[in-house]
Amino acid sequence: MKNLLSAIFIILMVCSVNAQQEQFFDDRPKITVNGEAVVKVEPDQIIITFGIETWDLNIMDAKQKNNEIMKQAVKGIQESGVPEKNIQTDHLSIEPRYDNDYNKKDFIGYFVRNTFVITLSEPDKVEELVTNVLESGVNYIHGINFQTTEFKKHREHARELALNAAREKAEKMAGVLGKSIGNPIQINEGYAGSDWWYYNSWSGWGYSRSNTMSQNVMQNIQDGDQISETMALGKISIKANVNVTFELTE
Repeated sequence: MKNLLSAIFIILMVCSVNAQQEQFFDDRPKITVNGEAVVKVEPDQIIITFGIETWDLNIMDAKQKNNEIMKQAVKGIQESGVPEKNIQTDHLSIEPRYDNDYNKKDFIGYFVRNTFVITLSEPDKVEELVTNVLESGVNYIHGINFQTTEFKKHREHARELALNAAREKAEKMAGVLGKSIGNPIQINEGYAGSDWWYYNSWSGWGYSRSNTMSQNVMQNIQDGDQISETMALGKISIKANVNVTFELTE
């Protein structure tokens, strides 16, 4: 009797699942298309990350050298019109270094590394700012990131353009087949890559014991009175991608 009840229960469950599948099965003719759009906008906020590295056999002297460069850098930054609140320390470390790190032999000295971040709201001041900071003794540029404070608004505009592109594509494809499109059945937002990207001649991500990049930048400054046309600000590209399924009609 128990086995019979179990068998009846399983049959009822299978019938219920099949009924649900039949209920949700959509046999309407439909077409699925992808729409993508890119909106280019001027950056109104720039995040610049600088690095200072100093060393000395005496730990306090190494730290003092770093502090002096930092003071000069802050002075140059403020001369470029950046308020002190927009200058923030991001990382500070002191490391004893040896010629043979594994065996801790042949002590070289104490290396002090200080990384600080500047938020700049005037893109046309980037050249002047970078020049002043590098001339103060800062020896690393870890990165320059162009941003927009109205990203949400531009992203919504890009999404709207992507939806229009999807509809236009669906209409043309359906027209070739002698059909028309009806209401959208399903809409999905896809991943279109980075929210924004930028190109410039001052990127140097990450820390490296080699300061070739910094030396090259300093050489450019010393060869002339100022840096000219070395920074291509460009525009931020904000992308949106959608996937839309429309009903096909006669």
